[in-house]
Amino acid sequence: MSVLVVVGNPKDWPVAMPDVSVVAARDYLSDPACARHGGVQVVNLCRSYRYQSLGYYVSLLAEARGHKPLPEVGAMEDLQSQHLVRLLTADLDALIQKSLAPIRPDSFTLSIYFGRNVAARHDLLAREIFDLLQAPLLQASFVRRSGAWQLKRVVPLAMSEVPPLHRDFVVEAARAYFAGRWPRPRRRQAPRFRLAILRDADNPQPASNALAIRRFEKAARALGIATECIGRADIERLGRFDALFIRDNTFINHYTYRFSRRAAAEGLVVIDDPDSILRCNNKVYLAELLPQHGVPTPKTLLVHRGNVHDIVPALGLPCVLKQPDSCLSIGVVKAASAAELAAEVARLLESSELIVAQEYLPTAFDWRVGILDRRLLFVCKYYMAPGHWQIIHRDAAHHAYEEGPTVALALEEAPPEVLRTALRAANLIGDGFYGVDLKEVDGRCHVIEVNDNPNVDAGNEDGVLKDALYLYVMDVFATRLERRKGRLA
Repeated sequence: MSVLVVVGNPKDWPVAMPDVSVVAARDYLSDPACARHGGVQVVNLCRSYRYQSLGYYVSLLAEARGHKPLPEVGAMEDLQSQHLVRLLTADLDALIQKSLAPIRPDSFTLSIYFGRNVAARHDLLAREIFDLLQAPLLQASFVRRSGAWQLKRVVPLAMSEVPPLHRDFVVEAARAYFAGRWPRPRRRQAPRFRLAILRDADNPQPASNALAIRRFEKAARALGIATECIGRADIERLGRFDALFIRDNTFINHYTYRFSRRAAAEGLVVIDDPDSILRCNNKVYLAELLPQHGVPTPKTLLVHRGNVHDIVPALGLPCVLKQPDSCLSIGVVKAASAAELAAEVARLLESSELIVAQEYLPTAFDWRVGILDRRLLFVCKYYMAPGHWQIIHRDAAHHAYEEGPTVALALEEAPPEVLRTALRAANLIGDGFYGVDLKEVDGRCHVIEVNDNPNVDAGNEDGVLKDALYLYVMDVFATRLERRKGRLA
């Protein structure tokens, strides 16, 4: 198997080796030639493995490409939690005491280079830690308390952090590792989980198009998760699965909510969970929740039959009216005149005791921020449909529609206040998968709504992250499933 050493700067790895290529991290992420390599061991020596860093994406895309990264994304996540690191290494106590017994000071740092240490007497301990945490360069810190050594922390090392006196040893350790003369870490057993993807093949506007579903399935396979697409007739089969991923548009009085409730009751990991569906699908709830927590929104009035006359003084004309469970621009209207306002309010109040009225904020596009597990995932501009005030323009019968273009951006290209505000809003709902819609007017952000189960369409929301977006979503499932099964703390 050929080896690809990926570094932030190729100068960090100046030594030439047979069958070993060195490539900059940005080139590995963007050069199509790197993606075409087959049967490659990717040794990730980037300076950071933090979430959404270059190093993180190198291993994430390596897994998606069928390469064999060291470290894997799961190992990176492990290293972010020192509590988890201590749990994983708990069985090494006897070996730690034996290996460190001759050391006189009460603290000690063990450098681990491809499973080896410069002192041969620590090789076995170094190998065991390497085997458990599976990153090429590690540094383990120990302290002695009450006469016994304790592992305090383990952190990854960048090549630039290796002391000059150790550099030659690192190169030799790498040569032995690449040549197979030093045992490689035992590859983790792939999790044996089954994920049901709930979708309606006949829905003309699903939460994910067919190509996106295939990419979710591919990402799941890379993490050892078996997938099966199911439909509304399969609710009695939910018990056969470990997790449910809803990829149809969710509503309360709808089969998607019944599936979510049933799956949660049976102990499945569910995205999106029933509480998120309940909270996001009621605009009245959001209109009350967001201002109470200081999240900026357009001027809003909860309308009932007794305060219709307050709409114009509070919001002016035109204004926007929403039925509480509006979705995909259905149930949302703009009233431009007093007569139009009276007619639309009367119509909407026929089916709900409360409706939402908001000031009209015209913009060329809405921001959509995708958030999963309380982390920013993607950001897009949703442009208005041509000649229309919404991103989707429907005919009167709601049969035909036209959408404005979607433009995906890197997170760092979006205004920081947009991202901060979106994250604040989503965190009030939970830790599920949310799409926060915002308008930016005169430099101020206004949250329009928080959607559960946001769109992820191939060619739109994945425009920047590509395969990494799908892999991240599936990695959240894998992590939650591991925790649910008691394998992680």
